[in-house]
Amino acid sequence: MKPLAYRRVLLKLSGEALMGSLDYGIDPAVIGRIAREIIEAREAGAEIALVIGGGNIFRGAGLAAGGMDRVTGDQMGMLATVINALAMQDALEKLGGRVRVMSAIKINDVCEDYIRRRAVRHLEKGRIAIFAAGTGNPFFTTDSGAALRAIEIDADLLLKATKVDGVYDKDPSKHADAVRYDQLTYDQVITQNLQVMDTAAFALCRDSDVPLRIYDLSEPGNLMRILQGEPIGTLVQGRS
Repeated sequence: MKPLAYRRVLLKLSGEALMGSLDYGIDPAVIGRIAREIIEAREAGAEIALVIGGGNIFRGAGLAAGGMDRVTGDQMGMLATVINALAMQDALEKLGGRVRVMSAIKINDVCEDYIRRRAVRHLEKGRIAIFAAGTGNPFFTTDSGAALRAIEIDADLLLKATKVDGVYDKDPSKHADAVRYDQLTYDQVITQNLQVMDTAAFALCRDSDVPLRIYDLSEPGNLMRILQGEPIGTLVQGRS
């Protein structure tokens, strides 16, 4: 087996990634496949942390646009991420993984509170850490939560798993001439408004010099190949 190029990574999954072909909720086949790839990476020696969105269950911003109080909507969205985190924990543990779910909001009967030093210790002991409830604050997306946690645990790489194979200059599903970037700087992403993550998340990564790689989740084996150093997807790092 090839040696790992990255030792500690944080993987950001959207809630929609867990739906598969469903219109709502979690597809057991999809979450099982993702869990197998994570276990393979852990067994190869990688320290793995995850942040999972909640869009397959609830989107606070969407209901806020329809008249719901934004803070209430975002708090409901945080709870949706806890549901997804517990589902992923179950899928990983069924494959023999040792997993801890840590929440940014207090929900002690189902998971631990997020404490940075404890999170790092879990990773050092070979456990997979799943960080739920974003940053614990309204108005911040789980992308920002992933960037923040990656900085806090001193991750070597932040991974954003998507439905496309990288960052394009325009939507490849609508434009046949869309061009994929192999590498970008954070300043380029922000200036060109390439919306694969929110601007706050990009700024956090840029200011703390955390590299980000965006890749296609649906291609089996991509996670392991990235950890071994293959240039899959789009790498975002540094400044202009």
